[in-house]
Amino acid sequence: RLSNAIATRQVGRSYRALVWGVPQPASGEIEGAIGRSPQNRKKMAVVHSGGKAALTHYALEKNWGVAASQLACKLASGRTHQIRVHMSHIGHSVMGDQVYGARMGVRLDRLPEPARSVLVGFRRQALHAAKLSFHHPATNELLEFESPMPADMAALVSALDDAYLNNPVIFPNH
Repeated sequence: RLSNAIATRQVGRSYRALVWGVPQPASGEIEGAIGRSPQNRKKMAVVHSGGKAALTHYALEKNWGVAASQLACKLASGRTHQIRVHMSHIGHSVMGDQVYGARMGVRLDRLPEPARSVLVGFRRQALHAAKLSFHHPATNELLEFESPMPADMAALVSALDDAYLNNPVIFPNH
């Protein structure tokens, strides 16, 4: 029953993402079919034909100047690399994403120290599965499981906070 709930999109999934830049508007949705990239078959991309429908909701939680932002993302569909593809599609790729992101060196100059040094040592995408929710298959009770931000990603957030004088613009929860 649980695998059926996942397949029929009855499982809620929320993520935290650190992205380059500040999306406008501050909250919204990205709708775009995802399929194999016509330029690189090893990558996924937003495509105009032949892809599967995908919808990502996002909300700005805080930003560090115009250099970077922390987003809450919720999937209305579950496509391969969906958040990474959608964020890259709107020009705000996930920090540390070597596949869908811009070359890191191009954007590193936007960051002051110590954030720059921390990001250079960051070896993965700054994307975290923060919450999973679903109704219990037998009791129908809503179950929610939350996971704290991993230490490496929390260290990156802390470095960004420090770099911007502990004065990030913080947005209320959406």
